Amino acid sequence: MKFTELGLNSTILQAVQEAGFVEPSPIQREAIPLVLEGHDIIAQAQTGTGKTAAFGLPIMSRMKGDGSVEGLVIVPTRELAMQVSDELYRFGKYSGLKTATVYGGASYSRQIDRINQASIIIATPGRLQDLLESGKINIEPRFVVLDEADEMLDMGFLDEIKTIFTHLPDERQTLMFSATMPKAIRALAEEILHEPKTVTVTKTERTNTDITQNYYVVQDYERDDALVRLIDFKNPGKCIIFCRMKKEVDRLVSHLSSQGFKVGGLHGDMEQKQREIAIRAFRNGTVEIFVATDVAARGLDVNDVTHVFNYHLPFDSESYVHRIGRTGRAGRKGEAITLVSPGELRTIKRIEKDVGTKMITQVIPTKEEVLNTKKDQLVAEVAQIDVTLSGINLVKTLQHDLDIVTIAHMLASMIAKEHTVEGKEAIGLGLDEIERLIQRDSSRSKDGQGRSRNRNRTRRPQEGGDRGSYRNNKPRRERNDGGKSSFKPKSRNKSGNRSE
Repeated sequence: MKFTELGLNSTILQAVQEAGFVEPSPIQREAIPLVLEGHDIIAQAQTGTGKTAAFGLPIMSRMKGDGSVEGLVIVPTRELAMQVSDELYRFGKYSGLKTATVYGGASYSRQIDRINQASIIIATPGRLQDLLESGKINIEPRFVVLDEADEMLDMGFLDEIKTIFTHLPDERQTLMFSATMPKAIRALAEEILHEPKTVTVTKTERTNTDITQNYYVVQDYERDDALVRLIDFKNPGKCIIFCRMKKEVDRLVSHLSSQGFKVGGLHGDMEQKQREIAIRAFRNGTVEIFVATDVAARGLDVNDVTHVFNYHLPFDSESYVHRIGRTGRAGRKGEAITLVSPGELRTIKRIEKDVGTKMITQVIPTKEEVLNTKKDQLVAEVAQIDVTLSGINLVKTLQHDLDIVTIAHMLASMIAKEHTVEGKEAIGLGLDEIERLIQRDSSRSKDGQGRSRNRNRTRRPQEGGDRGSYRNNKPRRERNDGGKSSFKPKSRNKSGNRSE
């Protein structure tokens, strides 16, 4: 099926075709016809499945464009509000449909001015409730969308949402999109939806098959070294590193900046202007590595992210899906890389089971392996360099005192010495050690020893049971901490290769 077969109006279809969309995603294929028919729907769909178009295209196809606010989209975060607004504006540009973005931390008067000119409002719950309760705006949208409903409830917005719906007309079409369907979401759906149709993306479709998922087992104190080593080895174009806590974001931004990377950060304590500047820098390539908490997992849409790194495992399987959904977008390939401690291997298996995916065990590349990769990259780069007149003149000058082979050796050495690979030769556990740990955990699960052994002991923090006892064991791989190898980049250029 193609978008031309879904029944969208001609101006919306023109914008879709200009954006390069040809075939709808599963959620779009199922949801768009139902919305066009006027049904309320409750849809289960992950981030990255194309749900913005799934609700945006059909409601915009049905809008009159009479100058009133006809559509309202409620989202959990400011980042997601800006993302959805940009996408809907693009879809509606040939229909004359304008959007207004409403969120806290911005000027009331400016937002109200934009609302007065808009056909669609995209809003976060807190600011929207404030505007409605204070009487600053009075709207009667025909179409209302709750996007990322489970995230809004997790963030404590249930009361705000219920209050908002008391200000909306009874005669409306309501669409609810949620990654998960807990009881609270279903109860809310019963309150605000009328005889809804259900659309579900099946479990096998929940993770993008274009994303390679790998994990590396390291000791906790090795995480920083492992992260830098993998970035050196993978040489990502743009990547996002997810952390659990705000202080981790700030610390990693500082650490990676000191290593010469172009890095920015995003977390909940940042002012709105700081957030917008950081996201803009990442989108335009000024920043190539973005360190973020999960607040960005559902509100950051950059199509050319090549890699996602989980510095720590997220707290739940759904967050894992949302995180890795930041890469492998718009038909591109992506890679998700997760760092885990020995005590977190059980969590890896649980996530695999929960989301119906398979993560591949990998070993952190050695310093020598990274060095060889950097050499190959440098050889390829040198081979593509255009010879310039200034370069020719420099060689002619040097030839007064040196032969051509010596000149070549000296220039190559000058380039090579600016690139080094720091750290110890090997980081993390080898495949044999990881397999042994997996087998041990599996045996304990089968015979129940792990449970009975700890029955009369104080429970340790989650996923930390074996960490202390294993930390001092020496890995079987030989470690060589002495000396430096060549080829560590000093800073990154736009292509992702680091240079002076």
